Amino acid sequence: MNSEKFIGLCKENVVKYFNEYSDKTNNVLITQEDVYVVWYCSKTLQNHKALLNTNISDRMYYELTYNGDKNELYLDAYKKWQNVKIDLNEEV
Repeated sequence: MNSEKFIGLCKENVVKYFNEYSDKTNNVLITQEDVYVVWYCSKTLQNHKALLNTNISDRMYYELTYNGDKNELYLDAYKKWQNVKIDLNEEV
């Protein structure tokens, strides 16, 4: 699988996941144009990995991994709970 096909597959599956599991009372459905790649690791030993997000402010992000040996795609959906600054310049 090449990078372009993998990214397209990721976006397609994030759209399917979001549209199936998002809060139905919000009346929001997304398309692939609403999904963007945050980080991508190109093919390494028949595998790909990418982090994706949407333009919806639900604090979710999606990690997709392709296992080339088994021809399987795994989707992990995460919710960001906090962003905590840790100042490494302060003495303990």
